[in-house]
Amino acid sequence: MIMKIHHTKHHQGYINNLKACTEKLIEAEEATDVAAMNALLPAIKFNGGGHLNHTIFWTNMAPNAGGDPSGAIADAINEEFGSFQAFKDKFSAASVGVKGSGWGWLGYCPKNNKLAVATCQNQDPLQVTHGMIPLLGLDVWEHAYYLQYKNLRADYVKAFFNVINWSNVNERLETARKSAGH
Repeated sequence: MIMKIHHTKHHQGYINNLKACTEKLIEAEEATDVAAMNALLPAIKFNGGGHLNHTIFWTNMAPNAGGDPSGAIADAINEEFGSFQAFKDKFSAASVGVKGSGWGWLGYCPKNNKLAVATCQNQDPLQVTHGMIPLLGLDVWEHAYYLQYKNLRADYVKAFFNVINWSNVNERLETARKSAGH
């Protein structure tokens, strides 16, 4: 139920607001109203980031998923973090530690062909904020878990590992590496 509300209300809200902002941006561009264009940028970043982040989030999860990763993502996690458990601990600590609202991420750094854990505030996109390509994202805004987990963010983060679609994360890593020429 919580994910249905999350998808149909929150994510849809970002889409609707992004569409409205981009329509206003077109009008401002046609009127060459630079002040209006600049005023719209924070809302475009916020709602565009919300749409992008949630689009990744939905594909990162699947029923009957979770467990340990396999394939290239498992190899990259072991190489970068030493073990899946070490990655899990770092990702969990970072996600639980987000102050207020934001996201926990496993990202790919195209410059050095490595993985890293990072966080972003609000709906800031990982690539814009840290220069990394998002592989695995966890929404830690309260709207993502409060109905089910109340204020127990750590329990929500722990449960997330039971639904991670590692096949999707592997596909994202493969695409990111090819795009970076690695």
